[in-house]
Amino acid sequence: MNRRQLITLFGGAAAAWPLATRAQPARLPTIGVMGTGTASSQAPYIAAFVKRLHELNWIEGRTVAIEQRFAEGRNDRLAAIAAELVRLKVDVMVASSTPGALAAKQATPLIPIVFAAAGDPVGNGLVASLARPGGNVTGLSQLQTDTAGKRLELLREVAPQLRRLAILVDSDNPAAALERDQVEAAAGTLGLDHAIFEFRRIEDIAPAFEAMKTRADAVYVCLDPVLNTSRIGLGTLAAAARLPTMHGVREFVEAGGLMSYGPNFPDMFRRTAELVDKILRGTKAGGIPVEQPTKFDLVINLTTAKALGLAVPPTLLAIADEVFE
Repeated sequence: MNRRQLITLFGGAAAAWPLATRAQPARLPTIGVMGTGTASSQAPYIAAFVKRLHELNWIEGRTVAIEQRFAEGRNDRLAAIAAELVRLKVDVMVASSTPGALAAKQATPLIPIVFAAAGDPVGNGLVASLARPGGNVTGLSQLQTDTAGKRLELLREVAPQLRRLAILVDSDNPAAALERDQVEAAAGTLGLDHAIFEFRRIEDIAPAFEAMKTRADAVYVCLDPVLNTSRIGLGTLAAAARLPTMHGVREFVEAGGLMSYGPNFPDMFRRTAELVDKILRGTKAGGIPVEQPTKFDLVINLTTAKALGLAVPPTLLAIADEVFE
């Protein structure tokens, strides 16, 4: 082969290399979503998250990839899910709850983590402070503990005969445990007798309600993703025991609970998408201040109230964001 042929051969190959490189599909930025509940129980929240991403020009399959994993109400699966997302080398991890965020933080000190709804993220060790999270974690605080007293006050407005309060809690959930402490303090301030009923599995809930029948006038349900997967069953148990229930999210009221007061979770997941957008565009997670809810909803199930013989004050109905009839 002469010199001219060699030049032609290698020159042609060099010209082809950029074309071959361009032909390889570029890897899309990838978001790993860790859901503590089931896909169906968290569908409204994930839909709000994906919709906001779309509005910010992050379109699944075109400009971003989303890997969703759900623990199906089993917190013991969260560590394995977090480890899997780390192996997939996602660019940012989104955790829907405090247990999920803690599992993600334990799995990686490098991949940015955004929690969509954490109870007391400072107290649980997720961030150093709300203003300066530091590390690789940021997100939204749900202020669940700060609003516990308000929930009890609302519950007593609808159930003025309330003297004995049952508190249903998964104490293995750090956020729920903190909320339990706040509920106990608020109950003491209001002069209510109270008893703790713990569960760790869905199977523990029915026996707990059986025990409550003779020991409580109403039930405060500490927010927990595990319970969210079985909210219909919980509503049925409460109705059978003729116990009014107070919750932190509207979905329990839709499933038969008496009332709820707390942050609007679809809105929090929309705002989570905005934090993810900042991270994908180069902002360090630890430099993004933790945000707090701006929209709170009071939801009342009037059908449940009537079935329990409770009269909801007209003043409360007037300020309710949603009433099920």
